[in-house]
Amino acid sequence: MVTFVRAASLTNFSELFSELGGDPDAALRRAGLRPSMVSEQDQLIDVLVAGRLLEDAAAATGCTNFGLRMAQSRQVSNFGIVSLLLLHQPTLRKVLSTLIEHVHLLNESLMIHMDEENGVVVLREEFTLPENFPQSMELAIGVLFRTCNLLMHERWRPQRVCFSHTTPRDISLHKQMFGCRVEFDADFNGIVFRTEDLDAHNPMADPVLVRYAQSIVDATQQGRQASIAQRVRKAIYLMLPSGNATCICVAQGLGRSVRTLQRELDGEGFSFTDLLVEVRYDLAQRYVRNPEYSVGQIASMLGYNSHSAFTRWFSTLFDCPPEVWREKNLPPGKLQRTEAINRA
Repeated sequence: MVTFVRAASLTNFSELFSELGGDPDAALRRAGLRPSMVSEQDQLIDVLVAGRLLEDAAAATGCTNFGLRMAQSRQVSNFGIVSLLLLHQPTLRKVLSTLIEHVHLLNESLMIHMDEENGVVVLREEFTLPENFPQSMELAIGVLFRTCNLLMHERWRPQRVCFSHTTPRDISLHKQMFGCRVEFDADFNGIVFRTEDLDAHNPMADPVLVRYAQSIVDATQQGRQASIAQRVRKAIYLMLPSGNATCICVAQGLGRSVRTLQRELDGEGFSFTDLLVEVRYDLAQRYVRNPEYSVGQIASMLGYNSHSAFTRWFSTLFDCPPEVWREKNLPPGKLQRTEAINRA
């Protein structure tokens, strides 16, 4: 299933790629994109194409923080019409809940989830994609950080920022930009901050402008409502690692009964089981490619009670055990690192 992202996600790509000595127009054409498309902010492009473009750019320029450097120049206005809706909300809590509700208008494969517990907020971001795109994730979290920081007039001080990918060669920009502890090889991608920050007043709050912006957004998103299958898929991505990706839990999270959810999925030609298998398939590849995860950890993260049950499922789909698949699909350097971790 093809998912799309606004071309605004590539804002500053050409300038940065050129600054690093590359030819941005040639890179865009190799990706199958018109160079002029980058300036057409509301144009929709394939998320996988955009993700691979950033990974290729980082590899070609040797810039391991390419995505984060793109995020440095982002403004709330890059969200297009959704920016009006965000700018004038009364609190950060309302800004984030509004962003979560409308994120599909910006990137159909991106999901944002907010949990509050014991005075701490965990703001998670994940892509519902079969491939791992560290540059896209650093761009997404960098943009989310800048959005919150700009709206709070740079008074926002998170406790930590987390990335599930391995530590880049140079993390000086990460430390400078976030100003807090930065963790790599984490269990999730996201930002952790104090609950009290959620209710900080936004000095730009204006209920009249919010109502006006909402009317425009409602008109704009006609025909672009996230399908129930997309919403269920995103919920499974979020709930699977915690063991809560059951039909009952997903239905409750979406405010529906199990019977209603099943009927709506059937109307779109899907079943809950189909989507669960699809997400497990995508995440299995992503996790096995990560040398930091043991097969036992991956089995648990995908909802299996035992290493052997996961191995049987994986072998049925991929024609080999996960350890063998990892050997075939990891570059030599990463494979050696995995072996060292397993020996330790």
